[in-house]
Amino acid sequence: MCGIIGIISQNDNVVPQIMDGLRLLEYRGYDSAGIAALDDRGQIQRLRAPGKISVLAERLQKTPLTGTTGIGHTRWATHGAATENNAHPHVTPRVAMIHNGIIENFQDLKDELTALGHKFESQTDSEVAVRLMSQKLDEGLEPAEAMMAVLSRLEGAFALAFLLADRPDVLLGARRGSPLAVGYGDGAMCLGSDALAVGPLSHRICYLDDDDWVVLTSKSAVIRNRFGREVSRTVSQLDPMVNLSLGKSGYRHFMQKEMFEQPQVVGDTLAALLDPAAGKLTLPDMPFPLDKTPRLNIVACGTSYYAAATGRYWLEGLARMPADIEVASEFRYRRPVLTPGGTSLFISQSGETADTLAALRFCRTEGQNLISLVNVPGSSIEREAQVKLLTKAGPEFGVASTKTFTAQLILLAALSIILGVRRGFISSYEESRLTRLLLEVPALMAEALNRNEEIKKLSKNLIAPARDVLYLGRGPSYPVALEGALKLKELSYIHAEGYAAGELKHGPIALVDEQVPVIFLAPSDSYFSKTVSNLEEVRARGGQILFIGDQAGADQIKGGLAGHLILPPTDPLITPLIYAVAVQLLAYHAAVFKGTDVDQPRNLAKSVTVE
Repeated sequence: MCGIIGIISQNDNVVPQIMDGLRLLEYRGYDSAGIAALDDRGQIQRLRAPGKISVLAERLQKTPLTGTTGIGHTRWATHGAATENNAHPHVTPRVAMIHNGIIENFQDLKDELTALGHKFESQTDSEVAVRLMSQKLDEGLEPAEAMMAVLSRLEGAFALAFLLADRPDVLLGARRGSPLAVGYGDGAMCLGSDALAVGPLSHRICYLDDDDWVVLTSKSAVIRNRFGREVSRTVSQLDPMVNLSLGKSGYRHFMQKEMFEQPQVVGDTLAALLDPAAGKLTLPDMPFPLDKTPRLNIVACGTSYYAAATGRYWLEGLARMPADIEVASEFRYRRPVLTPGGTSLFISQSGETADTLAALRFCRTEGQNLISLVNVPGSSIEREAQVKLLTKAGPEFGVASTKTFTAQLILLAALSIILGVRRGFISSYEESRLTRLLLEVPALMAEALNRNEEIKKLSKNLIAPARDVLYLGRGPSYPVALEGALKLKELSYIHAEGYAAGELKHGPIALVDEQVPVIFLAPSDSYFSKTVSNLEEVRARGGQILFIGDQAGADQIKGGLAGHLILPPTDPLITPLIYAVAVQLLAYHAAVFKGTDVDQPRNLAKSVTVE
C-alpha cells in the first residue's frame, strides 16, 4: 500500500526523479512522504513531511537535497499515526530504509535491539528493519551478508529498500509478499513498487519473486534468492502505455478521466478476446479443461468482489457453471471445503492484493486449478496463476476503481459466453447474438456518460446533502447497487448501503423516511415488476426515490419520484456495465460537491498489500 522508489545513477542528481516517482506513487499511500539521498560527503540527508507530496515538495524547495543515490516513500499508515516521526525513510547514521508491508515480529526485534542500545524514534514496525541492518553492519558484516541476516529475522510481508552511507555504489532491495520491481535505464537503475514508479526512467523491468533480494549498481542488478544464490528473473520490455495517460488530459480528476475512458477500455479488453475472422470470443490455451471443472470458486476483495458477484449471475445463467464467490480476507480462515478438481479464479486490479494472493496460494496447496484476472501484467497473482486473463484498462490512478471494474465485467461476461458454448448451453446463433451485444457496450457506455450533466444535477440536489443513502437492485443489478454504495462511501464519506431489493422488508425499510434517498436500479428486465413493488413500499413511507432505469420502465412508475435518470434500453446481459457508469458518476459528483479528495479518499490506498 505504501509506495517505494529508489534510484542509483552514475552522474545525475536523482532527487528530482525520485520526487517525480513519488507523485506517480501517491495513489498507493499519502498519509506522509519522505526522501533520503547520499550527499557528496557520504552522509545521509533526509526530508519527511506528513500529508501530501506537495508538502514534501515545499520543504524540499527550502532545504534542497542532492545525490546520485536516493530513496523515496509514500506512506499509508499501519503502525503509528501519520506524523513526521513515523514517516519514511527511517535512518541511522549508516543506513536509510523504506518499507511497504507489515513486520509481524517487530516487537520482539525491538526489544532485542533496545537491549543492544538502539533508541527508537518512531511508533512504526518498520524502524526495526533499519536498526537491524545497522546492527549487522556494525558487527562487521558486508552489505550482502547483512542483507541475508536481516531477511532471515523478519517475519511478515514486506518490500524494502536500503541506502548505505559508506557504500554509495549500491542500493539494496528485497521483497516478501509485497511487490517490488527493478527498472533498467541508461546510466541508472531503480527500484519501485510498480511499473509506474520505474517507467519514466526505464526501458526494461523485472519483478522480484518472493524472498528475492537485489543489489543494484548504476549499471547492473544482481538478484539472489533466500539462500543467497544468484538467480535470473524475467526481464521484459516496459509497456510504453505505462508512460502514457499519466496526466489528467484536461479532466479535473484522474477518476473523472478514467470514467470517461471506459468505452475505450471495455472495447480494448473485449478485442483481446475476439477472433475477428470468426466473430467469436476465444480464451488463451489452458492446461486444464475449464468447461469440465465441477465448480468454479471466485475470490476477490472490494470492487473486484462485486465484479465477481455480477459474474456469478452470468456464469450460472449462461454457462450453467456452478460458481461460488468468496471474500478473500475471510476465505482461507474458515477452512473452506474445495471441490476436488475444481478451479479457482482470483480477481484483483493490482494483482498484488495481499488477501487474494494468500487465497491463491492456499488453493494451490489444495490442488485447485488457478486462473488470474488482473490489470497489471507481471504482478504476483498473474505470475502465480496457471491461466492469465488480463483486462486492458491501463494505469488507474484514482483510488476508487472505475474503469478496471467495468473491464472486469466485460471479461467475465465474455468468459461466461465462451463457457456456455463449450458446455453446450449456448447455440451458435445465440453465441453470435450475445457476442454482438458485448460489442455494443462501448457505444452504450458512451451514451450513459453523455448523461453526465443530468447526473450532476441529481447528485447535487438529492445525494450530496444526504447523511444516509440506500441502493436497491435485483438480479445482476444487486451487485451494481453494492458497488454504487461502496463508491459513495469511498468518495463522499456519506453512509450508504446496497441491498437486494427483495430484502428491503426484512430490515432496511426501517431506515426509510423523508430524509433518506433510495436509489432503485430498475432496468426493464425479468425482475422489473418485483422491483417496482419494492419501490411502492418505499413511496408509501415517504422515501426520496431516485429511479434509474429506461424509458419503458419510467412510464410505468407514473411520477411521484424525487428524481429519475433515464438510461438507454439494454439487453439484461449488458445492463450492469451501463448502470455501473451511472452510479460511478453519482458518487463522483457528490464527492465534488462535498469537497472531498476524489482521487485519494481518506484512509484508502489503491493497492492493498497488507492483510
